[in-house]
Amino acid sequence: MPADRIVSLLPSATEIVCALGLEDRLVGISHSCDYPPGITNRPRLSHPRANLEGLSSGEIDAAVRAALRAFGSVYEIDVAAIQGLEPDLILTQGICDVCAVPESQVMGASLGAHVLTLDAHDLAAIFGSIRDVGCAAGVVERADQLIADMQGRIAAVQKRVAGRPRPRALALEWLDPPYVPGHWVPELVAAAGGQLLAGTARRPSYRVEWSELRALDPDVLLIMPCGFDLAATCREAERYRDQLRTIGGRLELLDASAYFSRSGPRVADGVEILASAIFGS
Repeated sequence: MPADRIVSLLPSATEIVCALGLEDRLVGISHSCDYPPGITNRPRLSHPRANLEGLSSGEIDAAVRAALRAFGSVYEIDVAAIQGLEPDLILTQGICDVCAVPESQVMGASLGAHVLTLDAHDLAAIFGSIRDVGCAAGVVERADQLIADMQGRIAAVQKRVAGRPRPRALALEWLDPPYVPGHWVPELVAAAGGQLLAGTARRPSYRVEWSELRALDPDVLLIMPCGFDLAATCREAERYRDQLRTIGGRLELLDASAYFSRSGPRVADGVEILASAIFGS
């Protein structure tokens, strides 16, 4: 039977559900689900163990490490509330214990519903996740159309930048300590016409030293702290402006939470935004 009552403990999964026209089936969401705006009144079924609002990346890093030491997890789920909603499908992830409620925590709670884990390490897996949700909900044709639309938009950007010199791009997914991107972000940068100087597709993001970054000599410096919206990114760039200035390159501040951190439909928007940022247009 197609899933009729869906709980999403992952913002990108919530976006997928709604992009497939299934908003009316969404009965509960995570603390960080905020898009599309129409879902924000749904019951929130998780919360971080520490208040991270307004903290710098260094402060968040310390708080996350403290939560892991003390509790073994960054988030807490409301088991009773989830059970009370009687979902037949729960969407979660296993790619990062820090970014969202992990699969292990959901499975350990024995919630009595089918659990679908969306582990997207690259663009192909993002498309696969969309199809998996479509299959679970009985709307495969909608999923295939959404995937085709996304692929068409990305291909249009690739066609537009083809043959142009590829600017040397450095992307930072965290500033204290500095991290360069992994998973699908290197693919987005390449599709947008950039030559990524550090980071590995389909692998986790990884830490580098400021001295290593200074040696890379980028044409454009993309600031996209994981989970930060544009306002938070601007505050973060201001906090670390002296270090960023030593790296060089044209500075571009991006809304990572909306377009880059989440493995959902808006990565197509992310490619379009990156093309403008990389080429300064």
